[in-house]
Amino acid sequence: MVFAGVLIAGAATGSFPESDSPARKAAAGPVGPAARHEAVERAAAEALADGKSPMEAAERAVSRSGDRWAAVYSEGEYEEFQDALDGRYTGVGLWARQEADGGIAVTRVRSGSPAADAGIRAGDRLRSVDGKKVDGWPVTEVVARLRGDALRGDGDDGPAGTTVTLGLERGTRAWTETLHRARLSTDSVTARRLSDGVTVLKIAAFTKGSADAVREALRAAPADGRTVLDLRGNSGGLVTEAVDTASAFLDGGLVATYDVDGAQRALHAASGGDTTRPLVVLVDGGTMSAAELLTGALQDRGRAVVIGSRTFGKGSIQMPTELPDGSVAELTVGHYRTPSGRTVDGRGITPDLEAGPGQALSRARTVLTGLGDPS
Repeated sequence: MVFAGVLIAGAATGSFPESDSPARKAAAGPVGPAARHEAVERAAAEALADGKSPMEAAERAVSRSGDRWAAVYSEGEYEEFQDALDGRYTGVGLWARQEADGGIAVTRVRSGSPAADAGIRAGDRLRSVDGKKVDGWPVTEVVARLRGDALRGDGDDGPAGTTVTLGLERGTRAWTETLHRARLSTDSVTARRLSDGVTVLKIAAFTKGSADAVREALRAAPADGRTVLDLRGNSGGLVTEAVDTASAFLDGGLVATYDVDGAQRALHAASGGDTTRPLVVLVDGGTMSAAELLTGALQDRGRAVVIGSRTFGKGSIQMPTELPDGSVAELTVGHYRTPSGRTVDGRGITPDLEAGPGQALSRARTVLTGLGDPS
């Protein structure tokens, strides 16, 4: 199953291992999630029988489903999706999301990437890719073009070295940049120690190994050290990694509940986590999906003070279905809730303390001083 938030040109969205996927037969009613999956599968099968493209038929069925988070990927796109979850991808090193007006905004740029070397920054608007305007395009299509999926040949790992020309906008400035795609790793977890001894752990996305990287950073920090978990701009990733990260700070207990086609399930932290380390979580409007799941768990369990601005509000679950031509359709099958039963989808998580981008870290350090005071 997949918590598919926003597909990014650098990391992927929240995802369960497929081996954990429950059957879809529990859905009730003709318009339930199972019925939507069946409609897409039927459209793809009929297209194949008529000598037409199953992927195109599935895309039409998905567009009629009313499912905001549904998507259809070519076989190559889905391979890239899986690569991103494993922490590697071919691209230019920028993260992007679709804004309310249909435009595509850059949310983060990977240090040392082609995009960073070209001076592209978070907040820039992506207006075109190779001369084609992208406003109103699905983010999946934008990502496919940034990664050069159409250039992939049989057996190729990806089109590293090929070029892509981006039309960009920053305020009143509009310009183009031609970038060479590169094979990149996500480096999803970074750690730094501030002058006052506070450890800042930045998780860009929950890719494979993120939780282990968090635990390693905690082992290197003072045992009772004040810690900031920075989830700003984190658009999701592997839910198993988010739960394992929660386990680093909790001694067992509930992390989230979720439903799939009406079947209720729960996610629990492992026992033995550090429950005494003073902890603050930073969030913003780019905190999505699995990152919201982790935030909600730490907030509801009273384990952390959450600082920043309201999170994105992506709490729905997508499940993949393979189509006859190897393409993959993902449709929403359920939603998750925080330990106290709060629904995240469409609402987001409200921080305990509001703070703007330039104030969040300083406010976190002030709060941590109080949390770490034994008096």
